Amino acid sequence: MDKIIKKIILPGTWLILLSCTQLNAQQTDIDQAFNEYWQALSTAEAVNKIDAILQTGISFEDAYQRLQMGKPYAAADTGVVLRSYVAEDGREYFYHLNVPPDYDPAREYQVRFELHGGIGGRENNRPGGRGRGQTRLEGAEQIYIMPYAWMDSPWWDNSQVVNIRQILDRAKREYNVNENRVVLGGISDGATGTWYIAMRENTRFAAFYSFIGYLMVLGNSTIADGTSFMHNLSNKSWYVINGARDRLYPTSRTTPFITYLQGNGLDIEYHPLPDGEHNTQWWPEWRDNFEAFVDRHPRNPQPAMISWKATEGANNRSHWLLIEKLDPAKESVIPLFEVGVDPGNGSPVMEMVEAGRVDVIREGNHIQAISDGVAAFRLLLSPDVIDFTQPLTITVNNVVKFQGMLAPSVETLLYWAAKDNDRKMLYAAEILIEL
Repeated sequence: MDKIIKKIILPGTWLILLSCTQLNAQQTDIDQAFNEYWQALSTAEAVNKIDAILQTGISFEDAYQRLQMGKPYAAADTGVVLRSYVAEDGREYFYHLNVPPDYDPAREYQVRFELHGGIGGRENNRPGGRGRGQTRLEGAEQIYIMPYAWMDSPWWDNSQVVNIRQILDRAKREYNVNENRVVLGGISDGATGTWYIAMRENTRFAAFYSFIGYLMVLGNSTIADGTSFMHNLSNKSWYVINGARDRLYPTSRTTPFITYLQGNGLDIEYHPLPDGEHNTQWWPEWRDNFEAFVDRHPRNPQPAMISWKATEGANNRSHWLLIEKLDPAKESVIPLFEVGVDPGNGSPVMEMVEAGRVDVIREGNHIQAISDGVAAFRLLLSPDVIDFTQPLTITVNNVVKFQGMLAPSVETLLYWAAKDNDRKMLYAAEILIEL
């Protein structure tokens, strides 16, 4: 008689098998949701993919690790690549990328923006000029980005601040960019425009450079809009070259002002060239020196100190600080020194509209702030620098405004990751401080 063998399933085994099946299904859902998230072509698309990830029930630790690793990059176009997009204002913005011929999607690349000069000779937004995508400042192997400006949208217009952000975001979605190695600068009008942009956007950049340009052009009555706050330049390092024989911005004009900025705390490596004219013929001689400067100045994504000035609702962010609402009646407890203002009589170097300012210093889980003319500001908190197992203390104008525990939030993490598209700058919590 044949033996009949029965499989015996012990009590609880079905529960284990069911649990494993559920975990595998959840993991599949998470993988799919993140794949769709990584395929987003813009910030708006990425934000729209957040709910699908949240619905998977993903843990904070899992989401954080995935965002740190970033998307899996594929092979992409190399050489001179032309791209464009249509902005919310209906304008089409063009830009060239110059990508190393042996681009490796598994490797992170530093990026250099090169803003062109000659704005007065450009009547439309079509890409053009010498080289059409060939950098004038070829140096270390990297991805070069060359945007385009024109008379109706010059570098010293907020439309170009938004444009630069958009271009960098799109480049990072296509190419494996080292977020801590992105440098912005330009030549002539492009250099002048760099000063304008840096006073409104510094979160995304490691450092800035200005070649044969001049900051004080922005004080011209046809350009000045009152929102060029020189104080914001104090947050990042600069590399500046001007020539004594420059027909537009000779060192006899630029050196006194650069010296003034250096004396007021700005980190500027300045090279006045005795024989320099309004061109970049000196580049081969100074290229290695500039590349060494870039190498010494990677971005700190979570700086311990920030001092930022802004008008309400416009260019109000520097890294983990956002100025949300102004109130001129809410003055700081101490007088604040400000770059660009004569301490003797209080007169500004350039016209400035009413704005608010916040200075923050972070030491471990203790954040101290001095606020002037601000009714509310927001702080973004990263697990890279904040210990969420310990209480957090926030003091503003010598008054404790928050003391307690904050829990890491997957939703907050995903929202700011979608907004910033930055593997090295992730936030687990945010807190609004109202004064």
